[in-house]
Amino acid sequence: MQHRFFALISRMRYISRWGLMRNTFEENVQEHSHMVAVLAHGLAMIQRDILKEPADPERCATAALFHDASEILTGDLPTPIKYYNPDIRKAYKAVEAVSAQKLLSMLPAELQPGYEPLLTESDPGVKRIVKAADKLSAYIKCLEELKAGNSEFESAAKQTMEAMVAMELPCLDWFLTHCLESFRLNLDQLE
Repeated sequence: MQHRFFALISRMRYISRWGLMRNTFEENVQEHSHMVAVLAHGLAMIQRDILKEPADPERCATAALFHDASEILTGDLPTPIKYYNPDIRKAYKAVEAVSAQKLLSMLPAELQPGYEPLLTESDPGVKRIVKAADKLSAYIKCLEELKAGNSEFESAAKQTMEAMVAMELPCLDWFLTHCLESFRLNLDQLE
């Protein structure tokens, strides 16, 4: 029997993000998931090593790699639609849960327990850091578009920053204070 999980995961690169926006730089779910994993790992390291609070950077990074895996089956539903009202949000969460179970069923039974917490974001601490990294990645995308002169992302940048501040997550606040401005720099300024 051939298990199709990994073949489907490889198709994340075909799912475009920001579908309702004019993009200067296209971004797919695979690229986004990689950046969310890098950021989730970093936020967890900040939480553990700088703020001296418990965190599992490796688990956060791994969960982030799979945080949008259900979109392989559902596609990327634009944020304004996903959050339009509580009924739509609840229905979409149910669709994501069914999609995660479908993906799990494509793995050998022996691997399913290991992947289930990654696909369903079961640990609240991990889930919170991954959500923060997801928002941070979206904000960084907005900054990149704004740097390229694409004012289409002004409102998204403002709303995303407000959402990050509202999270009241110390490791995210630390990142925003100590790391975020470097994303506004060009390559020569970064060196």
